[in-house]
Amino acid sequence: MRNPYDVLGVSRSASEAEIKKAFRKLAKTYHPDSNKDDPKAKDKFAEANAAYEILGDSGKRAQFDRGEIDAEGKPRFQGFEGFGGGRGGARPEDFSGFSGFSGFGGGSRRSSRSQFGADLGEDVFSQFFADAFRSSAESPRQSRGRAQKGEDVAATLTVTLEEVAQEAKKRIKLSTGRDVDVVIPKGVSNGQVIRLRGLGQGAPGIDPGDALLTIDFAPHERFTPEGSDLRLRLPVEIEEAILGGPVRVPTLTGSVEMKIPPMTNSGRTFRLRGKGLPTKSGHGDLFVTTEIRLPEVVDEELMEYARKRRSANAK
Repeated sequence: MRNPYDVLGVSRSASEAEIKKAFRKLAKTYHPDSNKDDPKAKDKFAEANAAYEILGDSGKRAQFDRGEIDAEGKPRFQGFEGFGGGRGGARPEDFSGFSGFSGFGGGSRRSSRSQFGADLGEDVFSQFFADAFRSSAESPRQSRGRAQKGEDVAATLTVTLEEVAQEAKKRIKLSTGRDVDVVIPKGVSNGQVIRLRGLGQGAPGIDPGDALLTIDFAPHERFTPEGSDLRLRLPVEIEEAILGGPVRVPTLTGSVEMKIPPMTNSGRTFRLRGKGLPTKSGHGDLFVTTEIRLPEVVDEELMEYARKRRSANAK
């Protein structure tokens, strides 16, 4: 796999928000549901998801930056401890006990060139590492102990905001024909891709791939999500706007009471803390914007009051 920074198109100094934004853009562009006629889109979608699994996790990102793991998240070979004492690598004397390593100063055959690069020593050393560490270019069948992996499958799970708030369980049928029960994770965001390991394509002797599940928030008749926050336009009666007082506000978990001050204008916004969507550490907020609602039936007293106000303002 390519360098995850190159895959997402971000620099090594990119912030978490920039990485997340870049991933969402690629996931939206290459999602298989939107590119059914493009066979390469699925591979690009999977590549972007794998890159985000590393860069989207601060711990894995730090390991990758330090060179401890590769672009697939696998540990890199750091060298043999005891062979030369760390980063200096192996020294000839480290192999003095191996009679088969000629040219390293420890066999029956002596050579005036006892350093690396000497006659047979260099060849044996190269062969030793060639046998110990197979090239990553080898196919899975060529590499011992490494099982093949089946293809990943992609699916979209549409959820309501109420289901997100309740961390509900949903059932979805994958393209493999398998029905899977999925518990909506706490703090999930719209467009987030969840990896369900081992639920992709498989075959005898081949480990199954994964299922890449994209979370899609269904449109809501009242609430508009903005990250973990919600926005709501609340109709209020004209007398409530003028006199102020308590009004009932719907939330995802039931109605609550909110007080508005006298002479509240239409378009004024109030914050109800903790009444938004769940996050990993709490809840977002609900922002309530008032909309003054006029009576459906003509009120003569109100009309007379309005005429007097118009007349007074005209003078």
